[in-house]
Amino acid sequence: MNFTLSETQEMLRESARDFLAEKCPKSYVRQMETDENGYSPALWKEMAELGWLGLALPELYGGFGMEFIDLAVLLEEMGRVCLPGPFFASVVLGAMTILADGNEKQKAAYLPVIASGKTIVTMALYDSDGACDASSLAATAFAEKNDFIINGAKLFVPDAHAADYIILAARTSDEKDEQQGITVYIVPAKDSGVQCTVLKTISGAKLYEVIFDNVRVPRDNVLGSPGKGWPIMEKAMERAAAAVCCDTVGVLQKVQEMTLNYAKERKQFERPIGAFQVIQQYMADMVTDADGARFTAYQAAWKISEGLPATKETAIAKVWSAESYERTITKAHQIFGAIGTTMDHDLHFYTTRGKAAQLSYGDADFWRELVAKAMGL
Repeated sequence: MNFTLSETQEMLRESARDFLAEKCPKSYVRQMETDENGYSPALWKEMAELGWLGLALPELYGGFGMEFIDLAVLLEEMGRVCLPGPFFASVVLGAMTILADGNEKQKAAYLPVIASGKTIVTMALYDSDGACDASSLAATAFAEKNDFIINGAKLFVPDAHAADYIILAARTSDEKDEQQGITVYIVPAKDSGVQCTVLKTISGAKLYEVIFDNVRVPRDNVLGSPGKGWPIMEKAMERAAAAVCCDTVGVLQKVQEMTLNYAKERKQFERPIGAFQVIQQYMADMVTDADGARFTAYQAAWKISEGLPATKETAIAKVWSAESYERTITKAHQIFGAIGTTMDHDLHFYTTRGKAAQLSYGDADFWRELVAKAMGL
């Protein structure tokens, strides 16, 4: 098995690293933490012009015609700099879901404007109780002539304030099987019945509680078949989990590099602390965790790109990245000591971003159950 990036992927990686080093220094990340929008429209436009927003979309819809595995390379670079903004929401949650499950009319209507940056789409995966499984789905919808009327609340919706559309699932009928009777909709986010309330997060990410009060949606905005929408949400969550693992790879790599440089420079007892065996073993563990996270994340991304079943691989990647983050960030803080706990130090960006990723789209225990299920247990 060859894990080497292709020439095209290497070019993407290098160009993305150079661009983000210039456009997303930590001063920018700090600024966006307190910015109402949480991202710069000017930078968003530049990313669109680079083709990043349509990287994994077919050329027919204004994209670059690349694959999810190529998107993984870009997400890793974004994780290295802690890039804020709605890229993950609009591209991974929004565009990839419409590409996978939308009809031709929907793809033609939404994908080109997402790729151009003119339209931002997000997804409401979590219901009002904070869960994201079919049994917890409380949002409802009922048919009225040629429309559906949607009511309910969703939590932890990323970048809802910036979105033009929100993809969500609502229960349209009661069935014995909880995964039946669920329909997925593309909902206009600026509708008067859509109310967004910002939530305070440790990472500074823009997450919202969104309430839908008698929001009218035309039938043309239904993704997939009415009443058969839960598999769409499951696959969307699987893609999101694999993608957030790729972002975490970037976090782990950057933390490892920062800590290694510090271990070489910081001196105690007239020699660099990296000369001590315990620090060497810590650094060896960090490399092992980062490489393991990359291998498992890219395996999941490759399977998704190939259209192969990827639930087990995604689950393994999510468990590994979640626990690798915990081990890596703990060792990094132990090596940096007090300086690493200050808000003036860059380490806190990776601490909070990694923690948010660790808990997003199912924690390690959630995905362990899916690994066990894949084993026939």
